Amino acid sequence: MKPPPTIYLSIASTLILSVSAIKGTSQTISSNNDLFESDDSMTIYLKGDVRDLLKDRTGSAKKFPFTLSYYKKDADAISIPVELKTRGHFRRLKENCNYPPLMIEFPSAGANSATVFKHQKKIKLVMPCKGEEYIIREWLVYKMYNLLTPLSFRSRLVKVKLEDSNNRKTATVFYGLLLEDENQMAERNKTTIIKSEKRVSPQQIKRTEFLTMAVFQYLAGNTDWSVQYLQNIRLLAEDAKSMPIAVPYDFDHAGIVNAPYAFPTEELQMSSIRQRRYRGYCMADLTAFEDIIKKFNDLKKEIYKLYTDCSLLDAKYIKSTIQYLDEFYATINNTKAWQKDFAYPCDKNGTGNVVIKGLKEN
Repeated sequence: MKPPPTIYLSIASTLILSVSAIKGTSQTISSNNDLFESDDSMTIYLKGDVRDLLKDRTGSAKKFPFTLSYYKKDADAISIPVELKTRGHFRRLKENCNYPPLMIEFPSAGANSATVFKHQKKIKLVMPCKGEEYIIREWLVYKMYNLLTPLSFRSRLVKVKLEDSNNRKTATVFYGLLLEDENQMAERNKTTIIKSEKRVSPQQIKRTEFLTMAVFQYLAGNTDWSVQYLQNIRLLAEDAKSMPIAVPYDFDHAGIVNAPYAFPTEELQMSSIRQRRYRGYCMADLTAFEDIIKKFNDLKKEIYKLYTDCSLLDAKYIKSTIQYLDEFYATINNTKAWQKDFAYPCDKNGTGNVVIKGLKEN
């Protein structure tokens, strides 16, 4: 359902300046972005003042000089000067997570021009919050959404080795997750990131793309998102006159990840994050879901293979996840069941229209 013309025009006029301003400073990125075109095992070594970096959990994040190193096959170590800083809000706080998420910045483009990071100016590194197994699980959620649409963030699972330059003790090693830069993701899709001052409603998002995203969030058991407040959502647009496209990220609170620190917001009145709740908008005509459901059915084998073929997952988690996926597919292949769940936002006595505001990210 398209929004009323008067609303749409106000959105479009708001976006014109945003698109123009961002395009004027956009980075030219080659489509051959080696970093995210491989799932091969890769270890990155980060050497610097690890202690002070990991203590920087509040206020404006400070940048710390580090050296990032990795090995090519049959080659010596390749080292790049970088700057690291903590980021985020919930996962940055020490009481919530063992390691804060990091931002890796490459201050000198020439230093990484001949490396796998050659197209990077900055890149997010997701660190383990309460165990590296949850990093692997979140990575697979990104991979799942990649199957559904190229309008998604790519990711690279890496082994991270932290080496404190002031401490010669054994370095810490664990899995981390590198995330594609949002401007690179946008340019790859011939779009631009939109940062509108006006709040955009879900009804003002391209419908097919929105429904695909909303059903995916339902599949993953993720309720920690909203278009209105851009909570774990980025908006793309092909030009200033086109309707925005919503792209999700940050899936650590999803039921399929099942992180020990993740709980649904109280306003949703849900018993656990494993409970599924469709959080789209009210639609009188549900026939638009039929093509979306077909797409999920067409990709069923590939989605299951992400989990059954991943040697990094333990057997117990694979079994529980297959059951979780089975429940989703049982629902979408039962007309009465999916119509009931996807019509939930129309229930005036329910919580389908609760908007998640989230916490401001640094």
